[in-house]
Amino acid sequence: MASSSAHLNHHQPSNKHGGATAAPPPTPSCSHLNTTSKSETAVDPLSSLFHRLPPFLSLPNRRFSDSASSIASLPMVSLSAGDRRSWDDLISAVTDLGYFQLTNDDSDIVFPPELAEAAESDSLSLLELSEEKIESSFPKNWPLGYEADAETPSFCLDADCSTESSELNLSSLREFTRTLEKVGLKTIEMLANALGFEYDSTRFNTLMWYQIREQKYCLLTESGWVSVLPRVDSVLVTLGDIAQVWRNGEVKRVKYRPVLCSRQNNGPKKCVTMTLMLTLPMDSMVSPLKDMISDGDKEEEYAEEEEEDGGARSDDKKAFRSFRFEEYAWRVYQERLFFRDPLDRYRIKS
Repeated sequence: MASSSAHLNHHQPSNKHGGATAAPPPTPSCSHLNTTSKSETAVDPLSSLFHRLPPFLSLPNRRFSDSASSIASLPMVSLSAGDRRSWDDLISAVTDLGYFQLTNDDSDIVFPPELAEAAESDSLSLLELSEEKIESSFPKNWPLGYEADAETPSFCLDADCSTESSELNLSSLREFTRTLEKVGLKTIEMLANALGFEYDSTRFNTLMWYQIREQKYCLLTESGWVSVLPRVDSVLVTLGDIAQVWRNGEVKRVKYRPVLCSRQNNGPKKCVTMTLMLTLPMDSMVSPLKDMISDGDKEEEYAEEEEEDGGARSDDKKAFRSFRFEEYAWRVYQERLFFRDPLDRYRIKS
């Protein structure tokens, strides 16, 4: 399950993002793989620098690769990590693999299992509603609402899990969402401390968290398909494109979202995926953080100066040139870059 930024109140996406010609959601390439689920940003009242992608409820796509038939090692990182030794485990996971599993030293779990089970029950109750009930309870208001598909029916909800029906009680799902938001912020802080960049809860995050049941899942990494078996009540964290740019290519990434492997013993069980993701506002400039000035005003001046210089500043040590997030998001959204790397056009060739 993916985590998002902390919030006081959340609002539904504004209409300016919903038109046919409007800019697509600023979605990293890990969001479009054989899925009809739509996504969009919502306003985070804590900061005008962030847009928040609402949560999804969906039955995951099934994809299997022969190369992912064996189960790969899944590194464990403690959510309460605070010492250098724990940082070493985290750094190793993100630089070698691009994914890891969160645990909590205090109780061996990241959140109360009863809360996760209650949220899962809420989710299943939505997916098991009749079509008539779904349409009346969740009228389409793109990107919010129900997306019908034979293999992957999905719901896109706002942060408060709002519904037109007074009969549906989604309080557990709402509480679980907010709990994972806190987990997400804590994870970002851990990464900032371990990797040596400034932590700002209103700015940094390109990570995705998936809360999944104990099933074999396939990840498309930079070295190909691998399969992992997350533990029940754990959180699987994967890094995406922008995280790799920020660290100037020093960390690995996972393309697309984890998918359920289809050739499991006794067949795959029904599984619900609940996803929450943070991303950047459309007008952001993306660049390796080691070459960025953290102050907002100076950073904007830097971006303008680099554009005037044709992107030639400090290119000797930069693995990527700076680019506008809107350009990147449009390209990923329109071209469905499955066989191509969306970052290739921004790499600085040696």
